[in-house]
Amino acid sequence: MVIDALFKALADPTRLRIARLLSAMELAVGELAQVLGQSQPRVSRHVGILCDAGLAERRREGSWVFLRAVSGEDAGPVLAALDRLLATAEAENGEFAKVCVDDRRKLAAIRHAREANAEQYFAQHASEWDELRALHTPEVQVEEQLIKALNEDSLGCMLDIGTGTGRMAELFADHADHINALDKNVEMLRVARAKLQHLPASKVDLVQGDFADLPFAAASFDTVLLHQVLHFAPDPAIPLTEAARVTKAGGRIAIVDFAAHEHEELRDRHQHARLGFTDDQMRALLRAAGFTPEKPHALDGGELVVKIWIGKRPNDPLGAVPDSALDTPAKKLEL
Repeated sequence: MVIDALFKALADPTRLRIARLLSAMELAVGELAQVLGQSQPRVSRHVGILCDAGLAERRREGSWVFLRAVSGEDAGPVLAALDRLLATAEAENGEFAKVCVDDRRKLAAIRHAREANAEQYFAQHASEWDELRALHTPEVQVEEQLIKALNEDSLGCMLDIGTGTGRMAELFADHADHINALDKNVEMLRVARAKLQHLPASKVDLVQGDFADLPFAAASFDTVLLHQVLHFAPDPAIPLTEAARVTKAGGRIAIVDFAAHEHEELRDRHQHARLGFTDDQMRALLRAAGFTPEKPHALDGGELVVKIWIGKRPNDPLGAVPDSALDTPAKKLEL
């Protein structure tokens, strides 16, 4: 970070307010404009200066652009100093303190609006989800078993593929150093954002992306999770090869999905491309992707049996995913 750019970025009261807001939570440009009471073009100009100074970063999600405080190893001391500066300014400057109080009130209104939108989305789809949940093991039991299956104090850097409502990211927030929660559906990401907004802004990144083409560098994650996601893949080998690509040597993948079943209606009602998986099918998929399968866990308690499959990436280079698999789609397995 260039010192001159830092001073320039923080010389404006509006940019100080924006920095204060982004330290609390990730916000869309329109939401920032709503809090600040300014036009979006004007807010965008201020945001551009903060981004150029390395104090904020943009992330596009569909047609929306979200802003957050910059993260990374180099940002720690700078952001800590900035937080102290803003706290001091609020404590010693009565006018700035009033503005901050008003900003926090509007921020609370945005949190409430997000939650209301999420509740409306749930209400629209509740009957569909209730129908599916009635067929399988209660989710609380699945979650308890999943925690046991991963049985480590820290999951390191974690990727939750197909995060949906964000429940898995919420469940493992205390067990992981950082979580990237990915979903292709923008509406679901907004639901997840509402659910996760009580967590520290630096704890979870919500990312729009496709499980067949993950927007992450190779060997980025210690733990990768696909919770009730793989049955949506016409060719499950492709997302698993992508998952292997972004998993570090010695890292693990956890797959929560249905055992093979004959509920054909799920294809039409819930767009399931696969009617579950046998243990042999999953072992073949994991091995082909470069994982060493562990003993699966089965959870009875419904017409659909939920299973948890764990795979580990070997530590030695000889067990790594072939170079050809990093650049091209996985060959389709006959399952």
